[in-house]
Amino acid sequence: MVALSGLAERDEFSALVIRTDFTDEAAWREMTAELERASHYDGDPTESYDVADEPELDGADTEAILVAISAHEHLSGRLSVVFIADSVTMRADHHALLAVTTLTREDFDDDGGYEAMVEFGREFRTVPSGVHTIHANLELANMDFDEFSASAHEDSEGVFRSFS
Repeated sequence: MVALSGLAERDEFSALVIRTDFTDEAAWREMTAELERASHYDGDPTESYDVADEPELDGADTEAILVAISAHEHLSGRLSVVFIADSVTMRADHHALLAVTTLTREDFDDDGGYEAMVEFGREFRTVPSGVHTIHANLELANMDFDEFSASAHEDSEGVFRSFS
């Protein structure tokens, strides 16, 4: 099983970025710099997101990440979306992360609610500047996952960029 250590004290309003590709340190720094530029946090922008940046995560797929999250009591149930910095993130010019919902059918009172959420799938890509918008709106229940995934679905590259 993939280990996600050091996240027990994470702030629920800090997005969780999980790094699964360690091939391009410059691309990683570019992506995190963009995350920091897009932060709405009043203090240190590095505090607006938490990172699981451990080499044992190298190559971990979405399913392994979701299993690891469900195994950790401090993450499970407190997190509706994670952002994965995978090989696609590192290779693409826009460094789009994979946004993945952690919610399952069991988190919904009825099948219709779950089916609506995953109409466009359980994951989509987002540019780094979209991470904070997605995470905050999902945490505050201002918007639902399917609204962001629908926007990404409409993009020619399948990437959420913004609503404006």
